[in-house]
Amino acid sequence: MSVLTRRAMAEFVGTAFLVMAVVGSGVMASRLSPNDVGLQLLQNSFATGAALVALILALQPVSASFNPVVTLVERALGLLDTPTTLALIAAQFAGGLAGTVLANLMFGLNAVTLSTHERAGTGLWLGEVMATIGLLLVIFGTIRSGRPDKVAFAVGGYIAAAYWFTSSTSFANPAVTLARTITDTFAGIAPESAPGFILAQLLGGAVGLFLVRTLYPLVPALPSPLPAPAPAPVPDRKVLS
Repeated sequence: MSVLTRRAMAEFVGTAFLVMAVVGSGVMASRLSPNDVGLQLLQNSFATGAALVALILALQPVSASFNPVVTLVERALGLLDTPTTLALIAAQFAGGLAGTVLANLMFGLNAVTLSTHERAGTGLWLGEVMATIGLLLVIFGTIRSGRPDKVAFAVGGYIAAAYWFTSSTSFANPAVTLARTITDTFAGIAPESAPGFILAQLLGGAVGLFLVRTLYPLVPALPSPLPAPAPAPVPDRKVLS
């Protein structure tokens, strides 16, 4: 199996499980706490943040963006070539849709039901712009400051918090946004609302890329995991003679 195939598979699986966490926990929360929307959001945000930490930790050695905006920024920074970028983005969208279908089926719902939850308006779109900017700063700020082992915790914590401090509850991901159009549950978004969210995410991605390049112009050399070999001893001329 080629490296690209493995990376695309990791993005498909990771995005699928991420969306299962978002949609599935939303369904569970609405059933367990039917009369308390605030508690539903708390349950949904906690499950999503925890799932992100676990998924990034598990799949980061292969590929763990799970987000087309993040992948596009990686391409803009020269970390990916164009064929790899396109393959990973396709895998993310496919994985997101698969995750929603599986979540729907797990909870006894139709595999695909278009959402009727309209999410539109300047405030919500601004929320998506800010959520995406923050996500990119957290990801690339952590990585480009030489702490890639901390990115899973940083991203999971940020997304769990951004559910609460953004008006849009922080989708910040075009693949997840599209996937959430086919579930008429707590986490759904109406198909006609999705384009506005995705455009806001792309705008946030452009601003986030600018800030990453400005704040972290140079990537520090990461320490080698192995110590440098000791220099070979110089033979003693007296012994040789």
